Amino acid sequence: MKKSIKLKWKVFAFLLGFCGLLLGILWLFQTVFLNDMYKLIRSSELKQAIAQVEREIGKSIEDSELEEVLERIEEEKDITVRLTREFMFPPFGYTMNPSDIVMQIPGYITEVREFELEDGYVISLTFHAAIVPVNATVSTLRTQLFFVTIVMIILSVALAVIIAKRVSKPIEDINRNALTLATGDYDVRFDGKGFHEITELSNTLNTAAIELGRVETLRRELLANVSHDLRTPLTLIYSYAEMMSDFPDEITENQVSVIMDETRRLTSLVNDILDLSKQEDALEELNKSSFNLTDSILRITKRIQVLLEADGYTISFNYDEDAYINADESKIGRAFYNLLINAVNYSGECKVITVTQSVYNGRVKISVSDNGEGIAGVDIPYVWDRYYKSGKAHKRAVTGTGLGLSIVRKIIELHKGNYGVESEIGKGSLFWFEVDTIDIQ
Repeated sequence: MKKSIKLKWKVFAFLLGFCGLLLGILWLFQTVFLNDMYKLIRSSELKQAIAQVEREIGKSIEDSELEEVLERIEEEKDITVRLTREFMFPPFGYTMNPSDIVMQIPGYITEVREFELEDGYVISLTFHAAIVPVNATVSTLRTQLFFVTIVMIILSVALAVIIAKRVSKPIEDINRNALTLATGDYDVRFDGKGFHEITELSNTLNTAAIELGRVETLRRELLANVSHDLRTPLTLIYSYAEMMSDFPDEITENQVSVIMDETRRLTSLVNDILDLSKQEDALEELNKSSFNLTDSILRITKRIQVLLEADGYTISFNYDEDAYINADESKIGRAFYNLLINAVNYSGECKVITVTQSVYNGRVKISVSDNGEGIAGVDIPYVWDRYYKSGKAHKRAVTGTGLGLSIVRKIIELHKGNYGVESEIGKGSLFWFEVDTIDIQ
């Protein structure tokens, strides 16, 4: 496996290379190309001076401020301008090339121009731009650059080390804490500073650590509670089966009934866990159809009433009109069934449960209320979680598995509906959900 280079050394190398490139360019322009650039600049200044004279010479010879312009050019640009000759235009019987008069002088750039005035005169001006030898200047610059280079290398190395450490250190800290997180320590916290992106990464990892810790807590509670719910029926089944084995002639209907009831409870628990897993993994799709929600609620209510009537439970259903919805009938029925079983488990000594249907603004709301011990305000936001215990020991339900409210939440969320709970200690609880209705002509 190819060994990768640490980030801080990469940053160090890039910064050092960048400083070296800048120093190299500086050396080239200040030494190798200095003489050529100097001549190029002097030639450009000479052309600018000629253009300035051309603008001024357009005036008549009397109004021209030519002498002042030439003096200013000589002072500012160190360019000497001399009148080569003056003649009438055209020069009768006489022609002369200005270059025959003014020769190129070593150490100067020379240009000769003729200018025609408005009054018929033609003047010839010679421009001399001195080129000062730059050898001594180059030697001086090289000496200076040598010391500048040493200082720049020292400073660039120090700066590269500082920046490299500042960039890499928070990333190394995050990586170290991430390895700790991977071992299962969800209390670790990330503290990335210095850069916006690193701070955002730290916040994201902190959120992930908190959520993973919460999931781990729920997982442990789920295992503990499921184990509790499995142990009780398994113990009963084994005990009664052992009794029936030891005393085959004394088998009673009650013993068989207990075994069958506990077996059904185990089956229900396994089915709920599987259903919840499917819904969380989005493996189940909604099979929507239009149906009468009121009739569906009524059928489930009557069925549960018959099953629990012998135990003294009373279930009433109050509604004013039939409500029709477009939804998955089996899942909506399952959600209502779970709310009803939850009310049965926590109805207390009263054992009276009231189901209410209300239709308003294109929605139907199904409420299930009991007169049990109620739920503390701090616990209400968590009752929809799997096996939430509200600070009390896990309680074995009268019926059901303890996963019902979590399944209700998933089903209603799949239908884009709303759900909630209203409760007060000592006065019972009211669980509800609502979905959109449809018009049936």
